[in-house]
Amino acid sequence: MKDQIYRHDAPHLVDFVFDERVAGVFPDMIRRSVPGYELVVPMTGLIAARHLAPGDRVYDLGCSLGATTIALLAAFGDSPCEVNAVDQSAAMLTRARALVIDPRVHFIEADVRDLEFASARVILSNWLLQFVQPDDRLALLRKIRVALGDGGLLLLSEKIRYEDPGLEHFMNQTHHGFKSANGYSDTEIRQKRAAIENVMIVDTESMHHERLHAAGFAEVTTWFRCLNWLSMIVRT
Repeated sequence: MKDQIYRHDAPHLVDFVFDERVAGVFPDMIRRSVPGYELVVPMTGLIAARHLAPGDRVYDLGCSLGATTIALLAAFGDSPCEVNAVDQSAAMLTRARALVIDPRVHFIEADVRDLEFASARVILSNWLLQFVQPDDRLALLRKIRVALGDGGLLLLSEKIRYEDPGLEHFMNQTHHGFKSANGYSDTEIRQKRAAIENVMIVDTESMHHERLHAAGFAEVTTWFRCLNWLSMIVRT
């Protein structure tokens, strides 16, 4: 279904939420809004699968409709594993459960900050941390680091901001152009930005690196970058 949520001017905009309206158009919304989405998701699944052995446990945090989980399972084949796909949105999980029919997948409705992690080999976090309150991000990453133990892998994708104001403006305008090229009107782009600006709070790349090292991770490698979006391989 095509995303037309912000097509018309609204007299009173409310903060963006992952409700039934968003869940219904989410594949179209994210494909037209996030540069590289259609590469990052299957590559995340491939990278994760190459790090797994049969019987390993995986968490997919902020799983939304399960696209990253699907990519992981496709890359891992029929080998046994346990995938815990976690999301706070009941609307997202209702649709995800209908899309992902696999006994290896367990859907969990929860705020990731409250999640009790079991030990895991890989943890996936595509575009989640930016929706976690900044003061809670380090504590969450420390819990993830403990769960991964030695030799674990965190695959993290985030929108970032640039420290240089001129570069930040250029990247934002180019991202605006990307969305325009994908059929969004100026009204849609303006209203979506206004609805999400207090909900999605982005960090600089250096802030991510500093926080990840503070959480106990040993190595951070950026494997994908497009405009103000990047994906990282984070090793324990």
